[in-house]
Amino acid sequence: AMAAPRRPSGGGLRRAPQDGRLEEINKEFLCDPKFSDEEDLEEKLAVFKEKYMEFDLNNQGEIDLMSVKRMMEKMGAPKTHLELKKMISEVTGGVSETISYQDFVNVMLGKRSAVLKLVMMFEGKANENNPKPSGPPPERDISSLP
Repeated sequence: AMAAPRRPSGGGLRRAPQDGRLEEINKEFLCDPKFSDEEDLEEKLAVFKEKYMEFDLNNQGEIDLMSVKRMMEKMGAPKTHLELKKMISEVTGGVSETISYQDFVNVMLGKRSAVLKLVMMFEGKANENNPKPSGPPPERDISSLP
């Protein structure tokens, strides 16, 4: 009998098809004349794809309310249920309870300034500006205490 292929550890298995699917969507955006004048579109789409996959996607590979909730908490900007619903309907135009990758990219590239977009941009900026200090925190001795 053939040995079963070794499963990669972690969520690698679940991510692979997702990655491929988002890559296909990115290609569609790259061919879309609507975005032909967008600078660095390819790099932006690569970043959006990574960002999107950072969310805990539901079974349909979309961002649902709980995913947005967790993401906001992780970023230290928790939101109420109502605010989250408003963010999602802002992104989807109110037609869906979940954010598809197309919705996500459209918002990120669009001229409309949705809360989610601001948050994602802010998160990117925050990460650039404060590089995590490397190494252990400096020792505190008694004399430095207030």
